[in-house]
Amino acid sequence: MTDTILEAKQLVAGVRFNKVGKLYHFDYTGQPGLQVGDYVIVETTRGRQMGQVMSFKPVEDSERDIKPMMRVASPRDLVLRQYWEAQQAEVLETVKKRAAELGGYGGVKFITAMYNYDGTLLTVLYTTDDKPNVNRLWNELNKIYPAQIELRQIGPRDVAKLLGGYGACGELRCCSTFLTDFSPVSIKMAKAQGISLNPTEITGMCGRLRCCLVYEYEQYVEARQKLPKKNKRIGTPHGEGKVIDVLPLQDAVVALVEDSYYTLKREEITPLEEFEALAKKAKEPCNKHGDGPCECGAKPGKASAEAQGAGEESDAAAAVDKGGDEE
Repeated sequence: MTDTILEAKQLVAGVRFNKVGKLYHFDYTGQPGLQVGDYVIVETTRGRQMGQVMSFKPVEDSERDIKPMMRVASPRDLVLRQYWEAQQAEVLETVKKRAAELGGYGGVKFITAMYNYDGTLLTVLYTTDDKPNVNRLWNELNKIYPAQIELRQIGPRDVAKLLGGYGACGELRCCSTFLTDFSPVSIKMAKAQGISLNPTEITGMCGRLRCCLVYEYEQYVEARQKLPKKNKRIGTPHGEGKVIDVLPLQDAVVALVEDSYYTLKREEITPLEEFEALAKKAKEPCNKHGDGPCECGAKPGKASAEAQGAGEESDAAAAVDKGGDEE
């Protein structure tokens, strides 16, 4: 019974439509011999598409309904896809030419034109800082091409992903090689890692903050939590000093002791301000153990007030009892 349930949960395939793109999952129950690397035909919100099977995964109960896979791609489908892909460069040139003739698209940059595998859908991707009216161009393209036309605006990160090329580090751009999704990036991440806020240092080829700022951010944050901040007083083997710089990945700080600089590991330093605060707190009285020194560190006076109130209630009760005896 258990084996049957496990087998049922394996009938989901991860399909990728682009070389570096997200995985979309489909039920391949009707294709029992499917293997990783096979090309398949599936129905999507943008019509029929051809994708490649990249992996298999179990279905969780909380997941939404998984669409069924239509079929495995035939040799004819693969030839069709190759044919229509060969037409894309010519289509892009035609789109640019028609846009120039119509006018009003001076700030629009057309990036690519993409056919689906059987040529029934033509998608033109463009980028711009404005919101141009593309209806005129759409109407013009519909007169030329029998396929369903879609004009879609994309952002600068997606443009860099499509164009490829090399980043400032000298390697192929991350977005074009392995990043399937873009994570939110902020200036805070650069500050936490001690990176210069010079735009040339933190800006990628797309004009946005570099995706690689996310990679080590969590490690820096975790490491900094265990180290004192800049300008904090610390105890060192060389005497009392002040933190000049923090080296999170080395688990160390640079300290100024008198007129000398030292690089010290975390186990070699004592955060004096925190240590003194804890010592002061330990000497304060608490509300559980009286007004004497206690590790609880509660504010003084509360225990005395409660004790005094309890004493007054006891005296009042005793007076009532005494009055009753006299009667």
